[in-house]
Amino acid sequence: MSYIYEMHCHTGCTSRCGRVAPEEIVRLYRENGYSGIVVTDHYSPLTFIPNWNPQSQIDFYLEGYRRMKAAAGQGFTVLLGMELRHYASGNDYLIYGVTEEFLYHAGNLMMCGVKKMRKFCDENGFLLYQAHPFRPYITRAGLKYLDGIEVFNGKCSSGENEKAYAWAEKSGKLMVSGSDFHTVKNLARGGIITEKMIESNDDLVQILKNKEFSIVKNN
Repeated sequence: MSYIYEMHCHTGCTSRCGRVAPEEIVRLYRENGYSGIVVTDHYSPLTFIPNWNPQSQIDFYLEGYRRMKAAAGQGFTVLLGMELRHYASGNDYLIYGVTEEFLYHAGNLMMCGVKKMRKFCDENGFLLYQAHPFRPYITRAGLKYLDGIEVFNGKCSSGENEKAYAWAEKSGKLMVSGSDFHTVKNLARGGIITEKMIESNDDLVQILKNKEFSIVKNN
């Protein structure tokens, strides 16, 4: 049996650019044969109000994930991820394996830069991927900071995705695919297909590291 998981998804209640409620996202993906979703809401200056207090706003940041998890119930996996953007940067990084506890204690991650985020990932067993690396105004990060590269993004052009795939293949970095879901028109364009059920972030990290999956590419 095969399982399909969305790896790049934004909820309407947390990401300012998201337009679909978490409960509706679960319904839509179930109808399209997916087995689960990694919620990667934007952790960026566009999400949080100025001079934010991490202690007071992490509950807001986690609302989309928590509502989706509650709506999913049994038989549909919802995991916490993150799409991180640092201050004064247009680059986005997908973080897999992240936990609620880490977010409550990490401080303002928008200040840390990719070098420090690499250290956090090493210390906590997270995986760090550069999202849509060939969109305009994106700067490719140093490969030493990355575990992987998003080689298919449902909102990117075919040319941008082809360049990302070639970069990952040449560098030997891990690959991932995601729909970059914000609205219904982005539905079920990307993800991974695995023969093993993913029920936890530990499962996800191991499957990604072991390359035990194939990539969904639905333009």
